[in-house]
Amino acid sequence: MKPEQIEQKSFSIIDEEAGRHGFPPDQWTIVRRMIHTSADFEYIDSIRFHPGAIQAGINAIRKGRRIYTDTNMLRTGVRQRDLDRFGGTVTCLMADPDVARMAVKSGETRARVAVAAAVDEMAGGIYAVGNAPTALLRLIELIDAGNAAPALVIGLPVGFVNAAESKAALLGADVPYITNVGRKGGSNVAASVVNALILLAMEAE
Repeated sequence: MKPEQIEQKSFSIIDEEAGRHGFPPDQWTIVRRMIHTSADFEYIDSIRFHPGAIQAGINAIRKGRRIYTDTNMLRTGVRQRDLDRFGGTVTCLMADPDVARMAVKSGETRARVAVAAAVDEMAGGIYAVGNAPTALLRLIELIDAGNAAPALVIGLPVGFVNAAESKAALLGADVPYITNVGRKGGSNVAASVVNALILLAMEAE
């Protein structure tokens, strides 16, 4: 089978096994890609959408706003070729030398410092977190203080320390979000959400 045939077959299996899920088409586009990436149907129950999240993400992509990620794995998982049609870019500052120096000086994690370093350019864009709860918590702090204004936060950090707690905090933040409850997530899952939004933006043309 060709790659596109395998993908379509996979989606058919997902649709069949998911059954009647109750998601509108745009939300299902996102959840289905999360399942496709992870083979985990629990996202059907654990996913949480802010009412304005999908449209905010589509608008940001169509305007060519920057997408920031907390890992290079997430960055490289985004469909840059499709994003190019809108003039968008995907940036991760985790390996930035200035971020590394500031982290050593301050004693903070690079994930937290990278979020603060992106403040000026994240306005109206998307910040996607798939690994570091500290990045998501710092982003929420900056949003709550009025110092950061992304159009959308994709919060899907994975792990046992503060992953679930950081996502619970995001649910109470004053910003459109796509997240889930619990420990599951990951850079690959967060990338699948970004890619689904890119596809939705392409359909809106």
